[in-house]
Formats: sequence, structure tokens, C-alpha cells
Amino acid sequence: MTKHLVLLLLFFSVVTNAQDSLDQKSYEIKVATLDSTINTLYAVISGDKGEKRDWELFKYLFRKNAKLIPSGKNKDGEIIARYITADTYIETSGKWLVDNGFHEVEIHRITDTFGNIAHVFSTYESYRNKSDEKPFMRGINSIQLLNDGKRWWIVNIYWMQESEAHPIPEKYLPNKS
Repeated sequence: MTKHLVLLLLFFSVVTNAQDSLDQKSYEIKVATLDSTINTLYAVISGDKGEKRDWELFKYLFRKNAKLIPSGKNKDGEIIARYITADTYIETSGKWLVDNGFHEVEIHRITDTFGNIAHVFSTYESYRNKSDEKPFMRGINSIQLLNDGKRWWIVNIYWMQESEAHPIPEKYLPNKS
């Protein structure tokens, strides 16, 4: 009996380690290039109502001590920036994303790269469902990234939603030619 239990535990350990290795490899592909990292960022937070998000993959995108920095007006009408971690984002927004459905789609990008750093100004539109014709929100993500020679890491995301007072400038929208 003990021999069978040991073999069974060994089998599950091998299967679990193999699955972890597969997850690691699939995650590595998602951060191999600047494009794959940005595309994964948008994909991992997007999903239909009730659809679970891969929060482990979300956290995998971020360098240790990375910040997510939403900006906007507080209750008193003051313009502020909040500094949160990936874990805090998941705690404060994760349930809402799943309960309401949320698809964030990049519509334009400007990228500047120097050596191992990159800055991406990424214009987005947000939809509740993939089939929605009109976004309920638009804005710009300012994303700073680091390449450590092995992969791209998100260091910070600083964003602002479009408003009547601050429409997105034409230079940050897709060309309409």
C-alpha cells in the first residue's frame, strides 16, 4: 500500500512539474517580443461577462515593484494619480471585469525604444462585449518596458481615460486614409 502511495505521489509530482514547465514555456512566448508583451497585456484583461482571467499570466508580465498608475479626478474633482501593484489591480478590478465583461482593444501605438528600454503610447477602446459596435470608454496607456536580455517586462503602466475636456488628439488615433 505504501509503495503504491509513493508511486502515485511521484506520478502527480511529475505531471504537476511537467504542467508547470508547459505553462512557463507558454508564458515565455507571450513576453518574447515587445509586440507579444503588449498584445498579451490587452488579451489577459479582456473577456466576456463571466469569463475568468489568467491572473498568473497578468502578474507574469510585470517586473517586481512595477506600478499600475490610473489617473483622473477624485471625489473632490482634483486630478490625481494612484499607484497600485498588479495584485492590487486584481483585487480591486478583477471581479468587476468578470462580472461586467470587458474587452480592451489597442487601436493605435507609438513606440520609442532605446537599448533595453521602451516606451509605448497605446491608444485603446473598451467594450463590454466583442460584438459591441461602439466603445464605452477610450484612453491612452503609457507603458514603460525593460528587456533584460531574455524577455520584456512591464515596469509601469500610466493611463488616462478620454473625457469631454480631454479628447484623444488625432496624432494618437488610427490614420483614416
